[in-house]
Amino acid sequence: MKSRGKSVTGGLWNLGLPSIFLLCLFFFLLGFFASSLFSQQDAPNVRPRVLASVDLEKDFDPLPTGETGDNSLTSIPFQVLSWYPRALYFPNFASIEQCQSIIKIAKADLEPSSLALRKGETEETTNGIRTSSGTFISASEDKTGVLDLIEEKIAKATMIPKTHGEAFNILRYEIGQRYQSHYDAFDPAQYGPQKSQRVASFLLYLSDVEEGGETVFPFESGQNMDSKYDFSKCIGLKVKPHRGDGLLFYSLFLNGTIDPTSIHGSCPVIRGEKWVATKWIRNIEQDE
Repeated sequence: MKSRGKSVTGGLWNLGLPSIFLLCLFFFLLGFFASSLFSQQDAPNVRPRVLASVDLEKDFDPLPTGETGDNSLTSIPFQVLSWYPRALYFPNFASIEQCQSIIKIAKADLEPSSLALRKGETEETTNGIRTSSGTFISASEDKTGVLDLIEEKIAKATMIPKTHGEAFNILRYEIGQRYQSHYDAFDPAQYGPQKSQRVASFLLYLSDVEEGGETVFPFESGQNMDSKYDFSKCIGLKVKPHRGDGLLFYSLFLNGTIDPTSIHGSCPVIRGEKWVATKWIRNIEQDE
């Protein structure tokens, strides 16, 4: 007596090889996704890897140094704000007490800020470009030692020896005062031959500003580089002053030519008062 039922093997075979292949592929994919789902539920949440701060004393041992090196590790947090120009931001670079000390030293000697004049310019024709007041103080003149500590830290952040730095220019901007966009480097075609050149600038903000007073880079990444740009509108990459924070930017390319995107200015203070200590760094050592 013949059996009325069909065997499983025979039934599958009757489907044909293409159908069997597709059926096997379906069950394989189903099993794969199911296993992935269960494994994700069992595994703890894994955060993406990011660059994180480390405990330098715990995780690393200092290497042997040369005669001028440091025997300890240094951590100075920073954020890259721009590559064009090269601009870096250093939060909490100095303490509140250090900032207050620098302001106290400078207050008694403030005078109207001056300009380096280009060929054909006079004090009368440049009136209003820079309206702050300020004074120059070298680290050796500061008996508290605060400026010397700041200068040492700037040297580590820039990897340029402190002997290449000019004296600190301590500046105060009151309501309405500003500094129109300019270059810190000196173009020989406009200023005449230069014995040395400003490579970089480090701005240490000594106070918070309620409104206005930002450092602005109008040509960041090649923006606004046309004759129609109005510098008085203070448009571009803006850095708001915050007490104790530092801003580093480079005025020269690596080949020594001036970076056109390093033009910058200080927007008018609208509310409050702005204090900043500027350290200009040159390509050769400076006389004390």
